[in-house]
Amino acid sequence: MTVTDPSARPPTGTISAARTPRISRTKGSRILLVALGGFVLLSLARVISGAEDITTGGAFGAAISLAVPIGLAGLGGLWSERSGVVNIGLEGMMILGTWFGAAFAYFSGSPWMGILGGIAGGLIGGLVHAIATVTFGVDQIVSGVAITILSTGLARYLAGVFFTGQPGGGPTQSPSIPTFNNLQIPGAADALSKLEKHHWFVIADLAGLLRALATTLTPFTILMVLMFPLTWFVLWRTSFGLRLRACGENPDEAETLGVPVYRMKYAAVLVSGALAGLGGAFLADIGGLYREGQTGGRGFIGLAAMIFGNWRPGGLAAGAGLFGFTDALQLRQGSTSVHALLLLVAFILVALAAYQLWRRRIAQSILTTVGAGLFFIWYAFTNDVPIEFVPATPYIITLLVLALASQRLRPPAADGIPWRKGQGS
Repeated sequence: MTVTDPSARPPTGTISAARTPRISRTKGSRILLVALGGFVLLSLARVISGAEDITTGGAFGAAISLAVPIGLAGLGGLWSERSGVVNIGLEGMMILGTWFGAAFAYFSGSPWMGILGGIAGGLIGGLVHAIATVTFGVDQIVSGVAITILSTGLARYLAGVFFTGQPGGGPTQSPSIPTFNNLQIPGAADALSKLEKHHWFVIADLAGLLRALATTLTPFTILMVLMFPLTWFVLWRTSFGLRLRACGENPDEAETLGVPVYRMKYAAVLVSGALAGLGGAFLADIGGLYREGQTGGRGFIGLAAMIFGNWRPGGLAAGAGLFGFTDALQLRQGSTSVHALLLLVAFILVALAAYQLWRRRIAQSILTTVGAGLFFIWYAFTNDVPIEFVPATPYIITLLVLALASQRLRPPAADGIPWRKGQGS
C-alpha cells in the first residue's frame, strides 16, 4: 500500500509508509508559486486602488492572529475526517477551549496553563464526539451539532459559577487573564516601517509582512503554526499516519490488515478536539479574556478552510490565511479596504481563467472570466461597499472560494460513513 492510496493491499500483507519525495517536491513548488503569485496580485491591487493599509505590518499581524484559530479548527477537522469521522462539533470544542483556557490561565496566573486548559476543554468535546459516533454509532452530524449547542450552555454555566464575583468577571466573560508577550527583533520594526512608507511595488508589501513576523508573533503563535508541518509529518510520513488515513479510506481493508480501527478513530477525534480547543485558547489569549460568542463561527470557517485545502495541511494553511486576511481587513479598515478586495478577487479570477484555459476547460474559463468582469465593473463604478456587506466579507469569501474549488476536491472515501467491526467480512 502506498501513501497516496491507503485502500490498496500491499503484496506483503502489511501497511508500509512508502515515500514519494519527487511528487512532494513538485506539489511544494506549485504551492510556493501560487503563494508568490497571490502576493504579487495583492501588491498590484494595493498600488492600483491606493489602499495602502491593506499590506501594512499591522494588517498582516492581525491576519496571522485571526488565521491561527481558523487553521487550528481546520487541522482538527482534517485529523478527524482523515480517519473517517466528520466533526462539525469543532465550534463547540473551540468554545470549551476558550473557557477552559481562560480559566486555567486566570486561576494559575500563567498563560502556559491556558494552553493546557484549551487542550483539556477540547479533549472533553472530542471524547464525547468519539463515544457517540465511534462506539455507539450516533449520526456524526447530529452529534457535532449537539456538542456545539451543549458547549455554549456549559460555558455560560461555568462562567457564571467561576467568574461571577471576580473583578471584571460574570456569566458572559472572564476577568482579564495573563497573556503571552510579543517577541520583538530589536531594530526591525523601525527599519521595516521606513521601507513600508515608500510604497514600492512588492518591496513595501514584503516589508509589511516581515514587520508583522518580527513584532507581532508570540510563543503561542509560533507553537500553533508548528502544528501544520507536524500534522503533515505524522499523517503522511509515519506508519501511524498511514494506518489512520487507511481507516478513512477503507476501514474494512484496514481491519483485515490488523489495524485497530476503533482505536485509530478515537485517537483522531481526540486530537481533533485538542486542536480545536487550542484554537479557542488562542482566541482567549489574544483577547486577554474569555467572552461569550468569542469564537464567532471560526470552527465552521475552519471546516471550510479544510475543504478548500482538499483535506491537506498545506492547502488548509492557505485557506486559513485567506480567511484570516479578509477578516482582518474588515475589522481594521472597514469598507475602503474591502472595496480594494474587489480588485484583488478580479485579478485572482483572471489568473484562474487563464489556468483553466491552459487546461482546456473552455466553459469554466468563460464563466470565470465573466465573474472577473463583474468584479472589475463593481470596483470601477463604486468608491466603497455597503457597510452591511463589510462584516459578512469573510463568509462571502468562504462561499466564493469553495464554489471555485469544488471541482477538484477529493474527500476520504469513507468520510462520514458509520463503521462497525466485522461488517465487511
